[in-house]
Amino acid sequence: MAKYRTFTALLILFLLSGCSLLPKEKDETLGWSAQKFYSEASFAMSDGDYETAIKYFEGLESRYPFGRYAMQAQLDVAYAYYKDGSHESAIAAADRFIRLHPRDPHVDYAYYLKGIVNFNRNLSFITRFIPTDTSQRDPGSIIDSFNDFAELVRRFPESQYAEDARKRMFYLRNNLASHEVHVARYYMKRGAYLAAANRSVTVVEKYQRTPSVKDALEIMISAYDKLGLEELSADAQRVLALNLKSGALDVAETEYKEERSLGKAVWDYLELDKN
Repeated sequence: MAKYRTFTALLILFLLSGCSLLPKEKDETLGWSAQKFYSEASFAMSDGDYETAIKYFEGLESRYPFGRYAMQAQLDVAYAYYKDGSHESAIAAADRFIRLHPRDPHVDYAYYLKGIVNFNRNLSFITRFIPTDTSQRDPGSIIDSFNDFAELVRRFPESQYAEDARKRMFYLRNNLASHEVHVARYYMKRGAYLAAANRSVTVVEKYQRTPSVKDALEIMISAYDKLGLEELSADAQRVLALNLKSGALDVAETEYKEERSLGKAVWDYLELDKN
């Protein structure tokens, strides 16, 4: 037994010493300056290699936690995470930048990026190429996106991103109203007429001047008729007729089209390639 224990101990020592003799993986970033880190991360971004870009941005901040490049890396890594499809990490990185640099001249971009991430996070690979009605999906991220853009516009009304944020908010508001109409129609099919009417009332009161108001009023009329509420049905018919006559319901549907690449916007804005 003693010989067995001795042999086992020697074997363990041999294996440990053998492991120490194995060549260690070379750190390619050894000796890199902050500017070198940033340049390589920028090249990776331009090549669409977001995983490598994230590694370099985070390596830069880890090795050079202070200074201009580190601050830029904290913001740029949020965009890299977004492009890599890591939505939660992108929002966390943007929130971190906002928390650490609330008065930085580029903090408006962090708010804008949060809105962009939520704006796109429900779009799968298939829905990017096959037209679908996004208003039928869970509105949670739509509400988050609207609130993110609203916060940007409130805090930085003169930001270069404010106009685009307002356009997106207009689109999102129409989308939310349309979602309420979809739910109201579902309730109608299930015979839940009061619930359908209440959803329609929400559209009329909360989402005025959206294309969905006409649909909501029509559902209200039908729901009240089913419930035998003739007076409420007549009121809804009167409101619908008056609005149709005045043209108040002639609101154009909007399909938001991004006029400028978000990636191009951030690189141009920060002038990161001019160092």
